[in-house]
Amino acid sequence: MRKAITKRSVDGLRAGDVLADEEVRGFYARGLPSGVATYGFRYRDRSTGRRRWLSLGLHGQITPQQAREIAQKYAGAVADGRDPLADKVASRAAAKMARANPEKTVTDVLDDHMERYARKQAPRSAHEKGRIFDKYVKPILGDRLVRELKRSEIVAMLDKIEDRNGPVMADRTLAHFRKALAWHATRDDLFNSPIVRGMARVKPKERARDRFLSDDEIRSLWAALDTFKGPYTPLLRLLLLTAQRRDEVAQMRQGEVADGVWTIPAARCKGGRDNVVPLTKAALDILASLPEPKIGGFYITSTGKVHFSGFSKAKLALDNMIAEERKKRGLEKMKPWVLHDLRRTARSLMSRAGVRPEIAERVLGHVIKGVEGTYDRHEYVDEKKGALEKLGALVDLILKGNTARVISIRDRQIK
Repeated sequence: MRKAITKRSVDGLRAGDVLADEEVRGFYARGLPSGVATYGFRYRDRSTGRRRWLSLGLHGQITPQQAREIAQKYAGAVADGRDPLADKVASRAAAKMARANPEKTVTDVLDDHMERYARKQAPRSAHEKGRIFDKYVKPILGDRLVRELKRSEIVAMLDKIEDRNGPVMADRTLAHFRKALAWHATRDDLFNSPIVRGMARVKPKERARDRFLSDDEIRSLWAALDTFKGPYTPLLRLLLLTAQRRDEVAQMRQGEVADGVWTIPAARCKGGRDNVVPLTKAALDILASLPEPKIGGFYITSTGKVHFSGFSKAKLALDNMIAEERKKRGLEKMKPWVLHDLRRTARSLMSRAGVRPEIAERVLGHVIKGVEGTYDRHEYVDEKKGALEKLGALVDLILKGNTARVISIRDRQIK
């Protein structure tokens, strides 16, 4: 019979009795042989035509009203053309899989990625990736559950990085974050990375830099450094005279320089191998002008305890000084440049001075590809020294403004 299912009506049910609710179609209560009553929802599966029964709970463990609300939810699913039993089975399977793959935060994923994947790569690359995660990603998204991470949240993070640190750093962060999330997706059945194509801030063609300093710009830079105080001056001069990377020079330690040769350890080299750099007299004179570092201490330092790291602030002050100097000379404003452009400038000057390309590449610490790079372990110290001496001589001629002499050297090398 059909009547309102209430506590009183269910209490009166005997074994085998069935009570159909007059309010919610498909909602039933029935008495069991054990003497207790149970609530259920009966419906017809539209795809198969079969009748199905969903247990809602035992009388006493849930109230009639609670059972009725669950039945109403299932009735709504049937009206929408869904199968409540199939939904329930899928939900249980998802819950079981979730227990097997516990929820992780973005920080958990990044830490796992660094430990299990990134730290097995080149040490310098791993360090830079970890620094970017710690500085840009974790403070904003670190506490978010990775499975709940939204594309809009990543875009907002990239917007903030672009506004504060520029589009290149935003793209660099995106590249590392994309790699970490893709790696995590291979380990979690329920996770799909929200990062898609088109989220980068700089087009690939625009990202490739070809900026190098002209002779006149080198003179403006050197003149400004003559009056610029602090460790930034020796840092930039060494960048140009050694053709090495910013952090490699900034983190130069006592003990790495011996008998006029600087050995950059593999942990700080992008190629993952020691790079031997013979120092010219000009470079050694710069080191000699600095306070003697403690054992294992840094050459380029403001405090004597840690290496110099105030690059952005010092660069802004230097740019302003160069702008004033060029304005006084009636020259046009210097185009935007970054410290890495000094390395590109040094490489270009070596070619201009007649240094063979394969030697110039070895000076830069680039990994030589192919069979030669695999089997040739010669350090080329003498050849590198000759290349850096030619670089230093050409820089000296440029600073003296003897352009004609520079051209004649280049022409003679071509001949």
